Amino acid sequence: MHKGQLDVSGATARWLIDEQFPQFRDLPLRPLASAATVNSIFRLGEGLTVRFPLIGEDADETRTILRAEMTACAEFAALSPVPAPHPIAIGEPGHDYPLPWSIQTWVQGQDAVEEDPAGSEDFADDLANLLLVLREADTRGRRFGGTGRGGHLPDHDEWLGICFRKSEGLLDVSRLRRVWAFMRPLPEVDDDVMAHGDLTPPNVLLDRSGLAGVLDTGGFAAADPALDLVSVWHLLDERGRSRVRDRLASSEAQWMRGMAWAFQQAVGLVWYYADTNPSMSQWGRRTLERLLAAPELQECDRG
Repeated sequence: MHKGQLDVSGATARWLIDEQFPQFRDLPLRPLASAATVNSIFRLGEGLTVRFPLIGEDADETRTILRAEMTACAEFAALSPVPAPHPIAIGEPGHDYPLPWSIQTWVQGQDAVEEDPAGSEDFADDLANLLLVLREADTRGRRFGGTGRGGHLPDHDEWLGICFRKSEGLLDVSRLRRVWAFMRPLPEVDDDVMAHGDLTPPNVLLDRSGLAGVLDTGGFAAADPALDLVSVWHLLDERGRSRVRDRLASSEAQWMRGMAWAFQQAVGLVWYYADTNPSMSQWGRRTLERLLAAPELQECDRG
């Protein structure tokens, strides 16, 4: 999926686990087929997952990232109203695999790539409850300090320009450019809150009663409160989105910024994963379709 992507075989994973964590030697190991894009994931026994980064060149840098992610995972799991992974350990490079890797607890459920929860009122209510809990978490004075989603929308002009060029022949690029021109100057109206940062279908787990768990919580950090609203566009139909908006009491400006973050993410998914991860590309396209059909964006077509 990525230039210079690493590979880790089942045999290599087994060697690394057995050598560094002999307490897990008797647990069966099997690779997981998933929509994950930055880790190769294995299930270890019934209660653990092992995550090997697919991208990276510097072991020290990757170790620093993993330690920060594990701290964030623990903080998220401690307050989440639904199950989330707990950090277990960080492994070291070896057997021709050049980077540190991590072990977390397993969370049961079916990801929302396979099971679309769009029309579920129970899921919409669970999602709203999760977002409320995250927003109420203590930031401890933390502010958004990165360069990715969750800060200033205009900072993403260069990336969107690449996406528009790469999307020729795949999407109505002229309309996409009009939409971004409409969205990018949206005002920053709210103080930062704690946010998951990537509430997308692969990171959301379902069961028959609604939201069963949340994955990939290592990015839990302070950000624009609109950032986690990407979830409603990725995961819900119009009725479900309205249900969540009412529960959160989102202002018009905040709601529109949530649309902008979802747009920024979805445009990149369509072309980037068109050949290498079609399921990712397809749900990116579905999100764009929901956004472009929304009444809030009809002003773009009138302009």
